[in-house]
Amino acid sequence: MDQRIEGVLEYVVADYIESAEPVSSNAVVETHHLVVSSATIRNWFGILEREGYLIQPHTSSGRIPSAKAYAWFVERLGAAEPTKDERRMVAEAVAENADIVANAKRIAKRCAEYVGTAMLVGSSESDAYYTGLTELFSQPEFRDSARVISMSSVLDRLDRDLAALRSKVFISPTALIDGACPFGRGCATVALTLPDQTLVCAFGPMRMDYRRSIHILSATHQLLNAL
Repeated sequence: MDQRIEGVLEYVVADYIESAEPVSSNAVVETHHLVVSSATIRNWFGILEREGYLIQPHTSSGRIPSAKAYAWFVERLGAAEPTKDERRMVAEAVAENADIVANAKRIAKRCAEYVGTAMLVGSSESDAYYTGLTELFSQPEFRDSARVISMSSVLDRLDRDLAALRSKVFISPTALIDGACPFGRGCATVALTLPDQTLVCAFGPMRMDYRRSIHILSATHQLLNAL
């Protein structure tokens, strides 16, 4: 893919994650101070649509990322390093006398608001913990009551799906998006396996803050591995 088109795709994904509104060619030019015309951006949008990275939900509207675009975006993030503030946030949630499972739950509870979605911890087939439902259901995707009902059904089978996910090992924060996500289409999770096989995940719709999710789980991995 042309480097300039890649740059535009990264802008669209990042801007849509932040705003939850379709991204127009004019917005890309103005927000990112590009020296090309909006007509050129629309042409590049067309290329990205044909290649399966962008979707135009309505005629004359802006574009939104596809699952393929989110996967590309996460790959482009690479092994993202948490910031000092993110490391401190995780460290402040840890209790020295607590085991890994208890600390994972403490971190999940502390960081759900920062990540902006739900956090899950699975430590056995009968122990599924989740927090951050307020953050999850405050996302614009859940203005549609049908999406709320769909997500509620996901939570109803959470024990089963977390147990299935725990059968795999994620040695570093790993994004599972749409069809690759065990919780269902239109969902995404960033999963990490801790030393005692405890699984901790950020979980939400595909439009989730992958950068923050990966950072928080990276900080969790670094800290709990060192205990």
